[in-house]
Amino acid sequence: MRASTPQVAPELAPPRAFDQACRMVVDYLAAAAPMGAWAVTRVAAERQTVLVAADHAYGIRPGADIAWSRSLCRTMVGGTTPRIVPDTAVVAGLTAAVEAQGEASMPVGAYVGTPIVAPDGELFGTVVGIDPHPLPAAELAREPLLDLLSSLLSSVLAADGAAVEAARELERAVSDAETDPLTGLLNRRGWERWLEREEERFRRFGDPASVIMMDLDGLKTVNDVEGHDAGDRFICRTAHTLAHAVRTGDPLARLGGDEFGLVASVGIEDAARLADRLQAVLLDAEAPCSVGVAPFRVDAGFATAIAEADAAMYENKRARRAGGLAPVVVRGVPEALSEATRTAS
Repeated sequence: MRASTPQVAPELAPPRAFDQACRMVVDYLAAAAPMGAWAVTRVAAERQTVLVAADHAYGIRPGADIAWSRSLCRTMVGGTTPRIVPDTAVVAGLTAAVEAQGEASMPVGAYVGTPIVAPDGELFGTVVGIDPHPLPAAELAREPLLDLLSSLLSSVLAADGAAVEAARELERAVSDAETDPLTGLLNRRGWERWLEREEERFRRFGDPASVIMMDLDGLKTVNDVEGHDAGDRFICRTAHTLAHAVRTGDPLARLGGDEFGLVASVGIEDAARLADRLQAVLLDAEAPCSVGVAPFRVDAGFATAIAEADAAMYENKRARRAGGLAPVVVRGVPEALSEATRTAS
């Protein structure tokens, strides 16, 4: 008789999820090479976002982010500053980033960083350690360890990403019951199931995402004046216009009679520009609508983003009723970024 395969105790099995591996790496570094904070970050949409952190000096939490242009990791990734810097004051290439951190009440005297590489060879994020004070060089001489840990995280990222994509393909194959029969878009059930499935993935990988909520301005009038058949054609024209204006793969749903939702896999600046464009193409298609935008944040999730985008959409609708055309409203971002976003649009 064939011998049974030995089973591995659950606590000894290697992590298969990227966030679990990140947690293990950060906790290990915090114990083996103590610094003020260790973190794994995601770099996307010109922002660097903390996914996992072990912090006792700064108060860094998952979801905290900074502009990539102001990050200490940017020059490290580009190869112009070292991965290990016992005293940041002696590395001229870090001066601007250190000053930016100081302005944010996060003094950085010592820095350690290494890149995490995505399967396509592009930068995914970084493993980074910082301390408020310079540290002895001997305490930070761990380049082989950084190489090993960043390589392991890159490998786990590739495997976890492949597993997630396979699960997505399976879900797409069984999604007929989640389609709105009038427009062919996701219905509310499909939208909610998509959010439920993807919430963990977006939290795990820190991918940029923004919610755009849209509500038609004239459906009731069309139904009352021209009849419900005309109203159905109005809705179909809206759906057709939106479907041709958004990226393939970004979920677009008809959530109710005249309400539509979109999760765009872009940062909030690009999402605001996309929302302006959607409002414009719908106006050209004689389907004017009110629009609101909010970012997905790893510390708040999709429920918060939807609530903020919905509130922004109704604010936009009130402004349009009061004075015709009005700019798309963005909520859920710092005031300075919100203003910069509107200016860029």
